[in-house]
Amino acid sequence: MKVIEKELNVIGMTCTSCATAIEKKLGKIEGIEKANVNFATEKLSLKFDPEKVDEEIIKKAIKDVGYDVEEHMKEKTVTIPIEGMTCASCANAITKEINKLDGIITVNVNFATEKAVVSYDPNVTRLSKIKKAIENAGYKPLEVNSKDSVDFEKERREKEIKTLWRKFLVSAIFSIPLLYISMGHLLGLNLPVSINPETNPFNFALIQLLLVIPIVIAGYKFYTIGFRNLFKLSPNMDSLIAIGTSAAILYGLFGTIQIYLGNTEYANDLYFETAGVIVTLILLGKYLESVTKGRTSEAIKKLMGLQPKTALVFQDGKEVEIPVDEVEVGDILIVKPGEKIPVDGIIIEGYTSVDESMLTGESIPVEKNVNDKVIGGSINKNGSIKFKATKVGKDTALAQIIKLVEDAQGSKAPIAKMADVISGYFVPIVISIAIIAAIAWYLSGAGQIFALTIFISVLVIACPCALGLATPTAIMVGTGKGAEYGVLIKGGEPLETTHKINTIVFDKTGTITEGKPKVTDIYTSGKYSKDELLIIAASAEKGSEHPLGEAIVKAAEGKTLRKVDSFMAIPGHGIEVKIDNMNVYLGNLKLMKDKNIEITLSKEASKLADEGKTPMFIAIDGKLEGIIAVADTVKPSSAKAIEKLHKMGIKVAMITGDNKKTAEAIAKQVGIDIVLAEVLPQDKANEVKKLQNDGNIVAMVGDGVNDAPALAQANVGIAIGSGTDVAIESADIVLMKSDLEDVVTAIKLSKATIRNIKQNLFWAFGYNTAGIPIAAGLLHVFAGPLLSPMIAAAAMSFSSVSVLLNALRLKTFKKSPVISQEGNKKTMKINKDEK
Repeated sequence: MKVIEKELNVIGMTCTSCATAIEKKLGKIEGIEKANVNFATEKLSLKFDPEKVDEEIIKKAIKDVGYDVEEHMKEKTVTIPIEGMTCASCANAITKEINKLDGIITVNVNFATEKAVVSYDPNVTRLSKIKKAIENAGYKPLEVNSKDSVDFEKERREKEIKTLWRKFLVSAIFSIPLLYISMGHLLGLNLPVSINPETNPFNFALIQLLLVIPIVIAGYKFYTIGFRNLFKLSPNMDSLIAIGTSAAILYGLFGTIQIYLGNTEYANDLYFETAGVIVTLILLGKYLESVTKGRTSEAIKKLMGLQPKTALVFQDGKEVEIPVDEVEVGDILIVKPGEKIPVDGIIIEGYTSVDESMLTGESIPVEKNVNDKVIGGSINKNGSIKFKATKVGKDTALAQIIKLVEDAQGSKAPIAKMADVISGYFVPIVISIAIIAAIAWYLSGAGQIFALTIFISVLVIACPCALGLATPTAIMVGTGKGAEYGVLIKGGEPLETTHKINTIVFDKTGTITEGKPKVTDIYTSGKYSKDELLIIAASAEKGSEHPLGEAIVKAAEGKTLRKVDSFMAIPGHGIEVKIDNMNVYLGNLKLMKDKNIEITLSKEASKLADEGKTPMFIAIDGKLEGIIAVADTVKPSSAKAIEKLHKMGIKVAMITGDNKKTAEAIAKQVGIDIVLAEVLPQDKANEVKKLQNDGNIVAMVGDGVNDAPALAQANVGIAIGSGTDVAIESADIVLMKSDLEDVVTAIKLSKATIRNIKQNLFWAFGYNTAGIPIAAGLLHVFAGPLLSPMIAAAAMSFSSVSVLLNALRLKTFKKSPVISQEGNKKTMKINKDEK
């Protein structure tokens, strides 16, 4: 059955009941497997059998319910760096503003990476409108020149860190004397008579006002952004700081005026130092946060730093050094020992070994000869080579890996949705709590100074920075750490799902085994000699791309092959060819049975299968003439990896088109639990579905074109990096080496990252849950201490930094020990047209 997946836009829905009505209508039509209507995005996701139901019938059914339908728009995705975000509420405010535009499909604003990833319909809206929406929200969209994006990001981060440090120093220089003057006399410290509150209370107040002004100027962005967002009814962290410190300063101004008018008792309740120290501590927290955030994306910086800036090109018989951006496909490049390879290509002259460890995680240099591929960013160890450029710029393997990791680091995990929802409502709720608590204490007779202290403390301690950083920072470090080990995780969702896996299905050929089978035995019924049988089989398989066919052709090297008159592949069974007027069938037992050929060598076939070899039956003119046995060696890492998966409580299945006996023999060698044998390529996805229907969370590990549907069907698809591009594109995780122990690494990394996210969320939620009642004076009700606004500011800053430091602990993650595979010359095929 052929199933088509389609996405349509539904026009005219006004509520979720509309979506339900469409789903019910479509659910009654035979041939529709899935109809999922998303009211928020106004999209209909369909899975249907085109042989049973026509697309026009589906559209008519939707119109019958009362809605219009059109093809899903072609979308464009853009990543926009944003300056000025200070917390998760900022990200929410930008998201809301962009979503107001027509033609917006998805918006993902990541506070940790300070970027917005926006998918939109270019026929409806433009990039300039999106940038304008960001400006309307109160933030600055930045331009990024893709060629210099590494340097730009680095410069931007360094500039931000320097600016924050400078602002902190200015505020600290003024806040230290401010604190000394305001609090010193209470601690018995001497103050000059001219500013002593007992002798000159007005000077005492005036000097504090003059000292707090530079501090406020240093933290001016808290006020400009905070109040702007407050007036737009989308308050953020800056709004809380702005309201709290402004209240303190305004009360201080009121007190200064009262002192001037003769009410000197106000000298003890000025509150300038509270505002000054809060701004200073928060600037320090922001500085530490910026430094720490810069460390979370080190993996990307390392990858980006791999590519050399220049390349040595052979032009007009001379060696010319040019910028790497000017290298074109087809250029001949020269790389000397110790130099980095600038772009992807194929060696045309020379012999060397190449260190690909930063790309693949494989520490052993890979030997390279003429016609071997080289990857840009890898290091030429000992020989000079000439190679022809095949991939340049954004098409190189390194560029695509960087893009993949960047996309993953900017993505959100499902676990983050809860934090996003909460942070959206958090700030308005905190402002309400601060007002209610302050009024309650004032009405209880505690006095206006006490009420003001409560008001400021609640506002300052509740800033939701930690909440906004909890998930994205862990994802950034986790996916970056995976990239270091050659485990490319394509986003937050697969990263989260991977830790739940309880069943893994491995494809056999090229995954558990090397994928390089060899001919081991030849049995003949007597009419043809072994050599003749091999020549006929190799002649037949010459046009086949199947690994078993390639093994037979390789075994016949040096022999004269016969001309093939006609060739037809029979998927999952074998081939049918005509050679010298002979009808030849070569394939598995199913093929022989389908063609009604009597099996005369059943004992031999059974023996070969028991030994883990694949018997290839050859029939000529309707009679079985022999068996050619082909065996594929098991990878050294397979048994060890499966043993580790068992220790983690994960069931392991193997799926193959081989006969059951051969499959069971291989399974026994490596410790497989479930054997799914004699499975046709098109049925692999169904086998995965059956395991899912039994309640399993299934990962599929494969490397071939015929694995792509199963990779897509699985909860998590894992592609071996040496596999085909189709498999890699269908997968959620790409293992850049052909080492199954990296499957263990991926699962352990997922578990470690999700554990880290949960810790971050626990502390972020726990901190706010405990901090707000304490700041509101709960302990004071029971004769406990009252939380100072200055301590609240320090605690708020520490909460953000502690979440970031906890995420950075993931950098200590260690992968399982690698079993070295000598002579492994495989390189990753990640480009679409590299076959």
